[in-house]
Amino acid sequence: MRGRFPRQPKVPQRSFHVKKGDVVVVISGAEKGKQGKVLEVQRKWNRVVVEGVRMLKKAVRPSAENPKGGFVEKEAPIHISNVMLVAEYERRKNKRQAAPSGT
Repeated sequence: MRGRFPRQPKVPQRSFHVKKGDVVVVISGAEKGKQGKVLEVQRKWNRVVVEGVRMLKKAVRPSAENPKGGFVEKEAPIHISNVMLVAEYERRKNKRQAAPSGT
């Protein structure tokens, strides 16, 4: 009976480490390693929409703006915990490479 009640929002985080326009890198999941600009932050759902990441194809009926119809590709949201600012990612990557290995 999932469809009878509206989906409840999760408790939003107090602060987000990214905002609209930031360049981020995906750190986990199927899109790991991809970079893009944050297009939208969905605070209510703890998710962000990143340009060029998690592209979905949506079927569209013919309309005035799209007379043929067909498929439209658009970005889907991903969880905020799966992204990191590129500057922070590079800093951590360089720190790991500079650390001496072994004991």
